[in-house]
Amino acid sequence: QLQASGGGLVQAGGSLRLSCAASERTFSSYVMGWFRQAPGAEREFVATTSRSGGSTRYSDSAKGRFTVSRDNAKNTVSLQMTSLKPEDTAVYYCAARRQLSTSTFIYDYEYWGRGTLVTVSS
Repeated sequence: QLQASGGGLVQAGGSLRLSCAASERTFSSYVMGWFRQAPGAEREFVATTSRSGGSTRYSDSAKGRFTVSRDNAKNTVSLQMTSLKPEDTAVYYCAARRQLSTSTFIYDYEYWGRGTLVTVSS
C-alpha cells in the first residue's frame, strides 16, 4: 500500500515536500513515480526514481524546480517542490512499478496510492 501526504495550500513561489510511505517490505524492488491530476485534466507524469534512487527523470514542468528522492531504509519516496506556481495545483499521486527501468507512462505503474492535494494560490 502507498500513502501520499504533505499536500496543502501554499502561495506561489513557495515550497512543499510530499512524502509517500510504502508498506511493502521489498520497497527497494520498485521504481517509484509521482504523477498529478489537475481539475478537469488527465493524470500526468511528474517525476520518477530508480530502485536505488541513483537515476531520476522529470517532466519538463518539474525540471529544475522539483526533486524526487527515496529512502529505501524507511520505505519512503519524497517530492520536494520549490518555486511553486498556480498551475502546479493538482492532486499528487505516488505510484510503484515492479520493473527495472523507470517510466514516464501512467500505465507502466501497477500500484497507486491515494493522492494528496496541492493548491498553489496566486
